[in-house]
Amino acid sequence: MSVVIIGGHDRMICQYKKICKEYKCRAKVFTQMCGNLREQIGCPDLIVLFTNTVSHKMVKCALTEAERSNADVVRCHTSSGNALVEILEEKCR
Repeated sequence: MSVVIIGGHDRMICQYKKICKEYKCRAKVFTQMCGNLREQIGCPDLIVLFTNTVSHKMVKCALTEAERSNADVVRCHTSSGNALVEILEEKCR
């Protein structure tokens, strides 16, 4: 399963990837808006939006790509590792 994480904290990128690896998921993490975000998202199975730490522009871009690639979208207000674990527990069963 491929996961794209939008938002979160810069210092947590390694933690997010480690957690995803434990659930046998490939992860891409974008904490900052980059010019070609739409192209870098690709066609994931799941998009996680950490809404507390993400710009509206990034959310709009992610939702457009999720609709295009028919990916599941999970919105979470907190950007903690435990929040990601709970999301993956539910989605990776």
